[in-house]
Amino acid sequence: MEGAGYRVVFEKGGVYLHTSAKKHQDPDSLIAGVIRVVEKDSDVVLQWVPVEEAGDSTQILFSKKDVSGGDSCTSEEEPTFDPGYEPDWAVISTVRPQSRHSEPTRGAEPSSPRGSWAFSVSLGELKSIRRSKPGLSWAYLVLVTQAGGSLPALHFHRGGTRALLRVLSRYLLLASSPQDSRLYLVFPHDSSALSSSFHHLQLFDQDSSNVVSRFLQDPYSTTFSSFSRVTNFFRGALQPHPEGASPDLPPPPDDEPEPGFEVISCVELGPRPAVERAPPVTEEEWAHHVGPEGRLQQVPMLKARIFSGGLSPGLRREAWKFLLGYLSWEGSAEEHKAHVRKKTDEYFRMKLQWKSVSPEQERRNSLLHGYRSLVERDVSRTDRTNKFYEGPENPGLGLLNDILLTYCMYHFDLGYVQGMSDLLSPILYVIQNEVDAFWCFCGFMELVHGNFEESQETMKRQLGQLLLLLRVLDPPLCDFLDSQDSGSLCFCFRWLLIWFKREFPFPDVLRLWEVLWTGLPGPNLHLLVACAILDMERDTLMLSGFGSNEILKHINELTMKLSVEDVLTRAEALYRQLTACPELPHNVQEVLGLVPPAEPRSPSPPTSPLPLSPTRAPPAPPPPQDTAPQPDSSLEILPEEERKGEAAAPPPPPPPGRWARPAQALYPAPRGWGGRVWTGRAFPPCLPCPPNELISLNGHLSCPVVLV
Repeated sequence: MEGAGYRVVFEKGGVYLHTSAKKHQDPDSLIAGVIRVVEKDSDVVLQWVPVEEAGDSTQILFSKKDVSGGDSCTSEEEPTFDPGYEPDWAVISTVRPQSRHSEPTRGAEPSSPRGSWAFSVSLGELKSIRRSKPGLSWAYLVLVTQAGGSLPALHFHRGGTRALLRVLSRYLLLASSPQDSRLYLVFPHDSSALSSSFHHLQLFDQDSSNVVSRFLQDPYSTTFSSFSRVTNFFRGALQPHPEGASPDLPPPPDDEPEPGFEVISCVELGPRPAVERAPPVTEEEWAHHVGPEGRLQQVPMLKARIFSGGLSPGLRREAWKFLLGYLSWEGSAEEHKAHVRKKTDEYFRMKLQWKSVSPEQERRNSLLHGYRSLVERDVSRTDRTNKFYEGPENPGLGLLNDILLTYCMYHFDLGYVQGMSDLLSPILYVIQNEVDAFWCFCGFMELVHGNFEESQETMKRQLGQLLLLLRVLDPPLCDFLDSQDSGSLCFCFRWLLIWFKREFPFPDVLRLWEVLWTGLPGPNLHLLVACAILDMERDTLMLSGFGSNEILKHINELTMKLSVEDVLTRAEALYRQLTACPELPHNVQEVLGLVPPAEPRSPSPPTSPLPLSPTRAPPAPPPPQDTAPQPDSSLEILPEEERKGEAAAPPPPPPPGRWARPAQALYPAPRGWGGRVWTGRAFPPCLPCPPNELISLNGHLSCPVVLV
């Protein structure tokens, strides 16, 4: 659809008008249409036309509100509709065809009832754009004009709101309002309008006109010198004004950061490079890196080899102690022996603290009693299909129990939280020594302890970073998930919480973790692993017409069906594709570790202090004079048969009544869900809970992870 001075730059079907105030629309009240962005002459217009209308409908003009009432063309019979969703945009202003003296529209009958809803508005007429809440059935946009009227709400039944906003951002500046994150303020690309808008919003301490003029002349240097918080394309975000300087803008709530002003843009990535995995590091290759005094040499090269190929099973018991920080990469063999002796004494001092508590004392120590009960129940169902932990009297279960309770003494503030047994199980399986496994577990917990904090701030941040990477890598997939109310990526919660422990077979988990522990090629490779899994399932998700419940079900059915080598290969390819982009947004570079992270805008005190280093232990009273002999559980467990390449089935479901900490958010419950309804405080179920253990509270599931 191009002609002289007329070019369609964007077109999207499946955009409906809901002309009834009823909450449940009948077919007659839904008008299907097409939304277009058209470059016409020297102007750019946004138009919507019903599907049966044809021709150049850009001649249909938006009727501005006549406050004087002198417009003779206004009809008293034209209705005003209220969709009934939200009071802030519910009233739809009257939209009518052009006046009689204008050139008639080609292909549209003036008396057509559906044709009367068509409209076209210049982008310069727009004042703001409001997006729908994620919980609504269909995503919609409401366009507000400079005259104060609202165009009919555009309901995108097939998705596409993000794509439209990206196209509009070519011609307009779309800034998220500091008062409402769903409201985008519209600013044209001209210096006078920008200067007036910046001056009114008080975004800069310096003269606004000077900033805009320098920005138009040299956008990059001005951006880096004057804009400190513009994200995506401008690599930052506009600084919120200092406290008390702008009384017109109320301060944001204390529990969430200032949303700021974000420029919506699109990043063009290059082709994805081909990546090949290397063979695992063998014991002979490891021995070549050991010097005369037992010091490892060429450590960066050795880490790169572990990243590209992993470790052979016979080498893991020694190499994992270095990867998890228990042993120093620079230490000699004698230094390592002295360090192990010191750490052995520290471990048993901490273990004695809870071992020496009598039953009478424990009855008056509810915290320790709660930890003991929680650990016992979790240990009894951790990897019981694995031969290392199967059987009722298996000594491996006793070691799991003792190590987890000793960790409660090591980290009093965090204690034990459900899911930690999943992280310890593979470590103990490989190390097969109580003391060494404990300190390796402490090193792992230093990486992921934030996942288990009650505030869940670390998990929220990781889900936000994952969404940021996915938006850059695959915007259409993000649009699809957003249209199906799955844009929060809550189905990835378990992936990030326990580092894909339940998504891969047991041997593959060992390979995945040792690659992630290298810290290569950046600090957040686990996020790219999640992106790789979603990229592998992209076509299945988008072409199968899945809704939110089907998406959740499909993701959970991937358990034990993924190949770790394929996922790692794709994750590395995604990393190379991102780092090869010359215009990669600054916040994406921070996630990938290419630049140091910026200082937090509104830091909040942590709910608990960081855990101690594995080389430090909390002070403990000296042991008594007559020290009891160390328990037999410190002895090494030697397997009776070879366990290399052993796969594990998913753990069995837990018994009823198993609860974890309260969730921070509520997610809509699927239709027909047979969950229980509680009238009091809702506690979410544990991670491996079956569907009948999920709680439905006022039509919502009070659980961060829904397993179906």
